[in-house]
Amino acid sequence: MSSLKNPEIVIFGYGPVGRATGELLAKRGQAFRVVQRSSPSDLPVGGSFAPADIENLDQVRAAMKGAKQIVLSIGLPYFGKVWRKLWPLAMHNIIEAAAEIGARLVFVDNLYMYGPQTVPLVETMPLTDFGVKPAVRAEVTRIWLTASDAGRIRVAALRAPDFYGPGCTNSHLGEFAFGALAKGKTAQFVVSPDQPHDVAYVPDFARAVVTLLDAPDDAFGQAWHVPCAPTRTLREIFALGAAALAVKPKATVLPRWSLAPLGLFMPILGEMREMQFQWDRPYRVDASKFAQRFWSDATPFEISATATALSFARPAA
Repeated sequence: MSSLKNPEIVIFGYGPVGRATGELLAKRGQAFRVVQRSSPSDLPVGGSFAPADIENLDQVRAAMKGAKQIVLSIGLPYFGKVWRKLWPLAMHNIIEAAAEIGARLVFVDNLYMYGPQTVPLVETMPLTDFGVKPAVRAEVTRIWLTASDAGRIRVAALRAPDFYGPGCTNSHLGEFAFGALAKGKTAQFVVSPDQPHDVAYVPDFARAVVTLLDAPDDAFGQAWHVPCAPTRTLREIFALGAAALAVKPKATVLPRWSLAPLGLFMPILGEMREMQFQWDRPYRVDASKFAQRFWSDATPFEISATATALSFARPAA
């Protein structure tokens, strides 16, 4: 176990998954260091902070000093131009710094690199050249795979579909869904809520991160899918949360055709157009590989949707 002064686990990015991972480590007395531009205000006992800009290799090296394991859970602004420029740079910098000190890397990843599919997603699917953001994530995948295959670094990519949970304001079940209901407003979906669609609960995602941190080296050099609860639609999950809030599941759905014109005024909506392939058909993720090696008991929606909805009803700290 790491000492508090010299944590051997470094978490780059303290968003929902990074935070949940840190909380799990803290609960078992494991020290960790958070690295990002600004210090979080809610670090638990055992958590420390080091400032760094992911674009600056020297800063990344300094923040990573003494680490034996790295968790890369950064989030970048959801714009193709930003992703095209910064994601490859961020991955190169992390790999370079980690390789220099022999640290293992757990990459908190998504599923964009598979592109449009009509069957359940598996880790062996070929990388896509579709669009901007999917193609960028495919490029990032090639970067870590090349370094791993060359023996420069041990990397495990942990991939999950859209995630949600307490504190996830930007998820499809976040501020504009459960957050709106908790304020007595009508929820709004910008994607179809009626297609079967796998989603990952953040505490399950963090549990999977810690599972890989604890795993032997043979679990690295490959990708894994996070187990999810049995597939449902967003509307079904939303109804469970609404019941927990004791309100009707009132929601409107933004028509798909409106993304282009609205994108002129709200650029983030325009950025979502190329990702509609995730929502215009059933979107299922095969996590049997992870389940056979580790665990498969993802949190049931009756528990996770309730916890997420109620988190938006609590007063801000």
